[in-house]
Amino acid sequence: MKLKVYPNKQEVAKAFSEHLKEAIAKSEGDFHMALSGGSTPKAIFDYMAANYKDSIEWSKLHLYWGDERCVPPTDAESNFKMTVDHLLSKIDFPEKNIHRILGENNPEEEAVRYGKVLDDNLDADEDGVIFDLVILGMGDDGHTASVFPYNIELWDKPANCVTAKHPDSGQIRVSLTGKVINNASEVAFLVTGAGKAEKIEIIVNELSGFEKYPAALVAPMTENLTWFLDSDAAARLDV
Repeated sequence: MKLKVYPNKQEVAKAFSEHLKEAIAKSEGDFHMALSGGSTPKAIFDYMAANYKDSIEWSKLHLYWGDERCVPPTDAESNFKMTVDHLLSKIDFPEKNIHRILGENNPEEEAVRYGKVLDDNLDADEDGVIFDLVILGMGDDGHTASVFPYNIELWDKPANCVTAKHPDSGQIRVSLTGKVINNASEVAFLVTGAGKAEKIEIIVNELSGFEKYPAALVAPMTENLTWFLDSDAAARLDV
């Protein structure tokens, strides 16, 4: 695990943008990446669109989503729409390289369909499909993707994708499972804000009860895991 701490969200965005640029440049072929929703990726997408419009090899990048709300792609709740609004509409990105979860479809059927999309498009080994990079966020409750503490058993499901219900709103979502996330070549957490500091401390330092938080189960087999944090999120860490 690598911890990278920056003064603010803008500096996190700058550092991750440069990291992604270099990773794509080093890739010999297409680069397959799963995106996260949330406020931190939104800021990073804005930064990329403004500062990396012409310097990232967008034609090599294939985009997928780590989870999606079961709403139409035009809905304000859609992670896909957020990515379009803050990144894809502002850069020259090949439409054929966008592999979205169809949130407007029947959730159970879509989880199966999207699992097959991953099988059809990604390299795989005996442990399953292999993303080049999975981007994750973390909620104040320690959830990641759409695996929450109350439904943490979804992490170990054998399928590529599952349906999950938000514990408060009851909203249904389609989410990648731990099998897919932990088989990625690289995983990057993008976490900012003081509201995340307590859970970051518990998870990173493996304090009592850490294993009840889904974000603590992120442990790629390559051991290539990086936390990109701002100083507020890292405030309780000894870094």
